[in-house]
Amino acid sequence: MLSLVVGTGRCGSTLVQELLSRHPAVGFVSGLDDKLPRLNLSGRFNGPLYRRSAPRPPGMTSLRHSRRILERGRLRVAPSEAYQLLDRYVFAGFSQPCRDLVADDLTPHIARRLRGFFDARIGRQGCRLLVHHVTGWPRTGFLHAAYPDLRVVNVIRDGRAVANSWLQMGWWDGWRGPDQWLYGPLPPDLREEWEEAGRSFPVLAALGWKMLMTAFADARAAHPADRWLDVRYEDVIAAPREQVGRMLDFLGLDWSPAYEKGFSRYEFPAAREAAYRDELTAAQLAAMDRVLEKPLVEWGYPVD
Repeated sequence: MLSLVVGTGRCGSTLVQELLSRHPAVGFVSGLDDKLPRLNLSGRFNGPLYRRSAPRPPGMTSLRHSRRILERGRLRVAPSEAYQLLDRYVFAGFSQPCRDLVADDLTPHIARRLRGFFDARIGRQGCRLLVHHVTGWPRTGFLHAAYPDLRVVNVIRDGRAVANSWLQMGWWDGWRGPDQWLYGPLPPDLREEWEEAGRSFPVLAALGWKMLMTAFADARAAHPADRWLDVRYEDVIAAPREQVGRMLDFLGLDWSPAYEKGFSRYEFPAAREAAYRDELTAAQLAAMDRVLEKPLVEWGYPVD
């Protein structure tokens, strides 16, 4: 069975994916598999190798954008979004579509390739559940069309924190403007808000989050309600056992002694939760609040 952990990127979905992948019944596509796409590795030993390794150090970004060549925890088998593999063996548009991928985008040819990709890894890894990580556009409608039993864990984080984090990432290409960034053009109403904000880059990052969260709301509405779970990153940090227990129950997994052994290695510091308040100016925060007020309230976040 295939399940997903999804989120906007820089929302805490990597932490959730790694926590779930500590379970002995869970398989995943690893970063090593993705770095060697021509070999098309199926990850037979991903789970056992990963569950012996230490948790990912906080703040680690991709090797391409890391400022250090040598980092603690860099050399390990760990879950990946596997965009190179999916682009190569499913279809080339999976990693950076200009809009969300929905059920109508799935052709019979791509469906066969998609099922072949994940089913081969489920079989090779001998896992009851393969949990895959997807960030950016949800793509849940597209994947649900191929896997009708698909379960989705949607990780949500305060849009101001997400936008602030995007601005600090080497992969964020919003500096080129919304006509050339990875998310495709802004809808006219969001474009107008950006222009009114003086083409502010913090506001553009906030509008990117707003646009993606609209797509997540649409994706959730189109998905069977009992197979979609919203989880707030802030709640995971505040009450990790409770929230991880919810996710395991949702996925039909037990909290076994083996899982406890892996989970107990994690720490959940809250220091970065509101870092955006110190790393952005008061004017930038006020501009973000103006464009994000409605979606922040809808997703359960207070606005000053």
